[in-house]
Amino acid sequence: MVNEPGGHGGPNPRLAGSSIGRESSNVSSRCSKLPLSPERHERLRDKMRRRMESGDKWFSLEFFPPRTAEGAPGFISRLDQMGAGGPLFIDVTWHVAGDPGSDKETSSMTIASVAVNYCGLETILHMTCCCQSQEKITHLLHKAKQLGLKNILALKGDPVDDQWKDEEGGFHYAIDLVKHIRSKFGDYFDICVAGYPKGHPDAGSFEADLKFLKEKVSAGADFIITQLFFEADTFFHFVKACSEIGITCPILPGIFLIQNYHSLQQLVKLSKLEVPQQIKNVIEPIKDNDDAILNYGIEKAVSLCQELLASGLVPGLHFYTLNRKEATIEVLKRLGMWIENPRRFLPWAVSAHPRRQKEDVRPIFWTCRPKSYIYRTQEWDEFPHGRWGNSSPSAFGELKDHDPFYLKSKSPKQELLKMWGEELTSEESVFEVFTHYLSGEPNWNGCTVTCLPWNDKPLAAESSLKEKLLRVNRQGVLTINSQPNINGQSSTDRVVGWGPSGGYVFQKAYLEFFTSPQTKEALLQVLKNYEFRVSYHIVNVKGENITNAPELQPNAVTWGIFPGREVIQPTVVDPVSFMFWKDEAFALWIKQWGKLYDEESPSREIIQYIHDNYFLVNLVDNDFPLDSCLWQVIEDTFELLSHPPRNDRETEAT
Repeated sequence: MVNEPGGHGGPNPRLAGSSIGRESSNVSSRCSKLPLSPERHERLRDKMRRRMESGDKWFSLEFFPPRTAEGAPGFISRLDQMGAGGPLFIDVTWHVAGDPGSDKETSSMTIASVAVNYCGLETILHMTCCCQSQEKITHLLHKAKQLGLKNILALKGDPVDDQWKDEEGGFHYAIDLVKHIRSKFGDYFDICVAGYPKGHPDAGSFEADLKFLKEKVSAGADFIITQLFFEADTFFHFVKACSEIGITCPILPGIFLIQNYHSLQQLVKLSKLEVPQQIKNVIEPIKDNDDAILNYGIEKAVSLCQELLASGLVPGLHFYTLNRKEATIEVLKRLGMWIENPRRFLPWAVSAHPRRQKEDVRPIFWTCRPKSYIYRTQEWDEFPHGRWGNSSPSAFGELKDHDPFYLKSKSPKQELLKMWGEELTSEESVFEVFTHYLSGEPNWNGCTVTCLPWNDKPLAAESSLKEKLLRVNRQGVLTINSQPNINGQSSTDRVVGWGPSGGYVFQKAYLEFFTSPQTKEALLQVLKNYEFRVSYHIVNVKGENITNAPELQPNAVTWGIFPGREVIQPTVVDPVSFMFWKDEAFALWIKQWGKLYDEESPSREIIQYIHDNYFLVNLVDNDFPLDSCLWQVIEDTFELLSHPPRNDRETEAT
């Protein structure tokens, strides 16, 4: 297993990160470019204000952390799926009994950090007064800031055993927490507080609770999310009452989707709310029929949301998802708020960490593993902006024997075995896994291959190259990354578009694959005929590198031209970064695939052989206005393998 950073004597990543940061900072100051998307650089409260001024409604989603470490990779996959629909933000709840401020995979702090850094989601972290001293709360807020979190939902919190116990040196109410955040951190955090449309059950009266809410807003809260309610009139009355006492900040209605009888009972118990009789009359006769209750819950939620939106009093909708995606997505689709193909700021997945706001250039190699790239560059002081620049100082964090949970496959071992083969008999068995992934057709187990170690998602929609990819993979050119050439496609194109409207995007054809030593030798012979058109890097696991590219010169393979902006080149083929990537790419053969099998098994030996002997290749066709020549390069390679040239002795014999 490769554990060294880069595996070829690279510099210390912490020091090198600082160096590349200084280089990119100098470049960005010269470029003075406008941001691709103002929203990426805005605070949450400013995003809300801009949406409200434009009349553009939004939605947001609440999640609670997974209960087990085993469930964490699947939970992060769910965040990615629901984040694809375009929520303005998500929030992560705080459970005192679950060690919420720790570094555990199931802690609120960890999940919120992953959502920001690795899922690119604007995220609010819940924080409560319960069982915490002022010193501990201050420490947790510093930790949240360091992790890139910049939004807090300040709550009193629920005691662990239903009995509130004063914490020595702690806070009693949410207003104390709001004041503390503003006192210690100034305006850094955007602060949300909870509102209760029927009044908090412990407040004494609705009017008294409104007074407490006004005090929380006056102390520094930026907006309010309400507790759940069942009827639109309840919310309308609450908003009117807030306005009458001078609360002017945004108030978001909390939408609870009835999904089954048990969850309704539990939530009502926790919130101390009474379910309206008309809802009880429908629910009680079907309480044992989850499908019927869910259908009713969807219809009820859609109706409630439509009434809220039509009132003009609601800037956005906040959904209590209970970590279930299907029903919430269905409601949002019926409302026309779910964005199937959201516009991309850049052609790769961005991080929402404040330090990475200006980042707009990355090597292409991590296109299908953006979380890994973010993880391996997290120690950099600054990030490339404007252009990649000279890559000599760059370095990446170390590979480890055990990946963090957010880099692991979301699929369990048994599912991976069904997809990748419970028993491999030859290298050709591996070729078949790749072709089934590309074709989408069931394999010999009747199972659809939805992921590979280098890509945990199904084949991208951009793969207009599908038939060509299938052909080469069947013959042992095992592709893990590719893009077609594009010459001036609209930036609003649903498949390849990115960046602001009114622009044009360009791509050089790119192909990256593993292949055998025999194919590598034939490929090198063929590439002599394309020397001035095709740039290439060919490397094995030992780091033996063959290339015709300048040693430290990156090659831009994606760029865009937009009104009023300089040329933006967000994706490069960088020779130094490729050597760091090759360590990771080769390691995945063993870490994710080989380890599925027993140590001495034939299947493990086949994967080990590929890891030890195959080469990782990337090819770039620099003549992007012309039809790509890369497929002809591969075809010529296959032809040479099928009909190798005869040597002089063989010629004399004939």
